[in-house]
Amino acid sequence: MPRSVNAVASRARRKRILDQAKGFYGKRKNVYTVAKNIVEKGLTYSYVGRKLKKREYRQLWIARINAGVRAEGLTYSQFIHKLNEKGIELNRKVLADLAMNNPESFKALVDSVK
Repeated sequence: MPRSVNAVASRARRKRILDQAKGFYGKRKNVYTVAKNIVEKGLTYSYVGRKLKKREYRQLWIARINAGVRAEGLTYSQFIHKLNEKGIELNRKVLADLAMNNPESFKALVDSVK
């Protein structure tokens, strides 16, 4: 009896990996054994990158808030502490957006907290 290898499934599996490797350089894009390793590594980087993105954005927001607040004579930590005391619950993303795009309303917020 001939050996059954299920060519349809194995070809689909290889094709899925090679489709993900599209655009890579050299053998990375068209040799399955090389592409498999590179795609796996790329997926690991993309997973880690999604976590790092959150960290980097928070860092950027804090820097923008700090720059806006220092112009008003406070530090970032003092400002956040006073916001919490007053019970104002604005997240850092919104505060950074205010500091960048609406400096007059941000200044009013800082004055209300002082």
